[in-house]
Amino acid sequence: MPVTIATVSKIASLARIAITEEQAARIAPELDNIMGWIEQLGEVDTTGVAPMTAVIPNHLRLRDDVVNADPLTGGGIRDAVLANAPQAEHGFFTVPKVIE
Repeated sequence: MPVTIATVSKIASLARIAITEEQAARIAPELDNIMGWIEQLGEVDTTGVAPMTAVIPNHLRLRDDVVNADPLTGGGIRDAVLANAPQAEHGFFTVPKVIE
């Protein structure tokens, strides 16, 4: 499907981008070339190729989600933290309603 000046103008209108007829005429062949490359990629046989998110193998380094009650390492200090709150309720910060 060739990209025409009318197609470029329609896309620009949908994207709320103001372009002149001259700019659309200059962009149309470039977009047509890009669409040609996309069509070529669609012809590649990818059967048996697993989807990937990166070209190098990445593995998430997970750790156990363990509650730590030692106050020096970040756990068990809820009351001390809530002591700084202007208003607390049921062990949580209370914030004023901002949307009616």
